[in-house]
Amino acid sequence: MAIRIVRLGTARAPDEGPRLGTVRRPPRGVRKEDIARRDYYDVWAPELAPSAPLVKGALSEPWTEQRWASFARKYRAEMRDKAAGHLIAILAALSVRSSFSVGCYCEDESRCHRSILREILADAGAVIVA
Repeated sequence: MAIRIVRLGTARAPDEGPRLGTVRRPPRGVRKEDIARRDYYDVWAPELAPSAPLVKGALSEPWTEQRWASFARKYRAEMRDKAAGHLIAILAALSVRSSFSVGCYCEDESRCHRSILREILADAGAVIVA
């Protein structure tokens, strides 16, 4: 049992379990009833996505190491919010006995909040599939 960190919209692993979409918005051009069928997510969890202002600022210029470090610091601060922190604790506890995944649309995980979320969940004691 563990959490997988995935790119939403990709084929599911056989033992992946339900997907949580840690994104601010549903996928564009996909009908609500088709979101799970098309391997995006089963449950939407926007509380674990970066805020709209943080995303807007992040996408305003190309990534540099300094900009990425700033984004990561700000996203981590957002995840220390009481509601987000509570949800992270719940997911960490569930990962011990359940299989599920969390993800985002970004192609490059190394410049996506899901790479930071992976670390946050691990720091909270979550079991994560490598």
